[in-house]
Amino acid sequence: MPVMKFERSCGVLLHPTCLPGPWGIGDLGPAAFRYVDWLADAGVEWWQVLPLNPPGSGFSPYASISSFAGTALLVSPEALVADGLLRQPDLAARPAFPDTAVALEQAVPFKEALLRTAWARFTAAPPPGLAAEFEAFAAGERDWLDDFALFAALLDAHGGRHWRSWPKRLALGEPPALEAWRREHEGELRFQRFKQFLFGRQWAALRRHAAGRGVRILGDLPIYVADNSADVWARRELFQLDAAGRPTAVAGVPPDYFSRTGQLWGNPLYDWPAHRRTGYAWWIARMRRMLTLFDAVRIDHFRGFAGYWAVPAGAKTAVGGRWLPGPGRELFDALAAALGSLPLVAEDLGVITPDVEALRDGLGLPGMAILQFAFWPSLRSSFVPYRHRANLVVYTGTHDNNTTLGWFLGEATDGEREYLRRYLDTDAREVHWDLIRAALASVADLAVVPHQDLAGLGGDCRMNTPSTADGNWRFRLTGWMLGEGLQRRLADLVWLYGRSAATRPEPEAG
Repeated sequence: MPVMKFERSCGVLLHPTCLPGPWGIGDLGPAAFRYVDWLADAGVEWWQVLPLNPPGSGFSPYASISSFAGTALLVSPEALVADGLLRQPDLAARPAFPDTAVALEQAVPFKEALLRTAWARFTAAPPPGLAAEFEAFAAGERDWLDDFALFAALLDAHGGRHWRSWPKRLALGEPPALEAWRREHEGELRFQRFKQFLFGRQWAALRRHAAGRGVRILGDLPIYVADNSADVWARRELFQLDAAGRPTAVAGVPPDYFSRTGQLWGNPLYDWPAHRRTGYAWWIARMRRMLTLFDAVRIDHFRGFAGYWAVPAGAKTAVGGRWLPGPGRELFDALAAALGSLPLVAEDLGVITPDVEALRDGLGLPGMAILQFAFWPSLRSSFVPYRHRANLVVYTGTHDNNTTLGWFLGEATDGEREYLRRYLDTDAREVHWDLIRAALASVADLAVVPHQDLAGLGGDCRMNTPSTADGNWRFRLTGWMLGEGLQRRLADLVWLYGRSAATRPEPEAG
C-alpha cells in the first residue's frame, strides 16, 4: 500500500480552540495566522490539531455530531467583517470573556448569534461573488453536507435532544416525513450549510497561509463516531444497532495505563460486514474529506482496525468487554485503491498485540512513542529512546496526557523520576525541556511537542483527562507562551537535531 514517509521534522500540538483572541475561544482568525508564523520562524514544519468537527458531549472533539463537518465555533468574526458579512457594531455585544480559558457557556451563544447575523446579511445582499461560491460549495459537498444540515437543523429544533427521542418517523428517517420537514425548514437547512461554507472557506485560507510558510497540518481522525450524530442517524445500517436504533454493543478499551477499569466510550460499533458489502464506501468518503482538510492524518485508536473491544450495551465499565476482529488490511487497501498514497499516522497506544503491530508494519505506517511512558525502571518500554526507529512519531505527551511538568511532579513514580534523571543525565529542574530535547534528538522521523510543554506549564493546563467528563478542552494560550525567547530556544534545538533545513538561528541575547 502506498504511504507517505515523513521527513525528519518537528511538530507542535495545539488545538485551534486554544489560540488567544477576544471571542472566548480560539478560532481561524488573525491569531491562527500569527501562530503559523510563530511555528515557521521556529523551524517547525507540522502543526498537529485535534478533530475539527463540531464538538458533542462534554465539548469533546472526539464525540462530534458529524465526522465530516467542521465546527462553526472556529469561524473568525474578524474574517466575517473582512468579507462584508458582519460590521463592527455587530461585535459590540461581546461578553467579558476570560483570557486564560475557553469560555464555552458564553462563547457558544455569542458565536451563534453572530453567525445568524451574518446569514441574515448574506441572504439580504450577499457580497460580490460570495453567493456563487456558497452554491458551488453546497453542490460540491452534497454527499455529506445534506445529511448533516438536516440532522443539525433537526437537532436544534428538538432542543439538542438525542435523535432517538424525536418523533419516530423523523428518528427512523422515513422519507415522506423527512421531505415534508425539509420543505418546511429549507431556510434553516441553508443556514446550516452556510456555517459549513464559512468554516471551509476560512480553514482553506489558513491552510494556504501555512503552506506558504512551509507548515503542514497533521489532523486527527477518531476511529468511532458519536451515537448522537448525523453519521449514525443517516446510516444506521452501517452500525451495530437494533431496530429502534439503539446500540447492541459499544466501544471502549480494556484496563490500561490510563484507567484501571478501562475506558467506556459508549460509541456505537461498526457493522464491518455491512461496510465490506459497500466496498467501504463510507470510509473512503470520510478519508477523502480528511485529506481535503489536512496534509496528513493521525488515526486515533488504530488498534481497533485489527481487533476492537466490544462492551455490552448498558455496562457501567469497560471491564466486561471482549475482543472482536476488525477489518484489517482490507479496509486500507480499499482506501489506497480509491485515494492513492495515504499520509497516515497510526495511534498504536494501549493494549497492543502482535496482530496490531503486523497490520501497522505491513501497511508501512509510523506508530507513536510517548516519552512520559518511557521510564518505567522495571520494564524496558518500547518508548525509551534507545528503542526508537525512524518510521515513528515521538511525543513528550499527547492531549490525553498530563503536561510533562504535571506528570513528573504528580503522576510519575519515584522509580520513573530516578530512571529519567539517570537516563537523560539531568537534574530535572527543567524536565519539560529535558523531554523536548530527548524527543528532538530521537531517530524518529517526526517529533511532536504539545505547546504546554514548550511553555513549561503544570497539570492545571492539560487538555484532557481520559475517563472524566468535566473540565476538559478548556486550555488557552496567553501572550507570554508565544514569547520570542521560547521560540528561539525551540528553533535552536530544531536546528541542532537536524529537524529543519533552515540555517542556525541567532542565539537569544544574554
